[in-house]
Amino acid sequence: MREFQLEPGEFVVLQVRKHWFVFVIELLPYAVIAAVPFILPKIIPMAPPLAPYAALFDYSTPLMRAALGVWLLVAWTGAWGAFTRYFLNAWVLTSQRIVTIKQRSFFNREVSSLLLTRVQDVTNAVSGLLPSLIGFGNIKVQSAGAEIQFTMRDIPNPAVMRDLIFKHIPEETAPANI
Repeated sequence: MREFQLEPGEFVVLQVRKHWFVFVIELLPYAVIAAVPFILPKIIPMAPPLAPYAALFDYSTPLMRAALGVWLLVAWTGAWGAFTRYFLNAWVLTSQRIVTIKQRSFFNREVSSLLLTRVQDVTNAVSGLLPSLIGFGNIKVQSAGAEIQFTMRDIPNPAVMRDLIFKHIPEETAPANI
């Protein structure tokens, strides 16, 4: 891992990202935005008062080709940003800690970790019909002492991750409710 160094004897147990379905849903608006310039010229003539405006969508003129290019560039940049956030955001469970890697924007990245010896409580939640059917949800990890709480949102199989966290908490520091 380049984002953080493993301690001697520490190993990665599991690395997770958001569920693939959540990623597809985040990409959907950009696909719709990209399709608008190709769909509007076909829909506008169906509404007689708007029919004269269909001529504006003639992509044979240099100005309209440039406008189409800018439109598609904006849609592509938004989709690429969604992909970057999906691919670079991760939660890593090691044998000694939980590491959260958050890509806030293209040039803004945050890496934080929580030692498993400080874990006080782990809660998983699957809310809604679709998350229940597909199998994704959230996990909240509460630490001892400070009011630090790690939240892993929209990860696949949150119960499995919760059980792995409990499994790797050292016995002498494990919460009593395990």
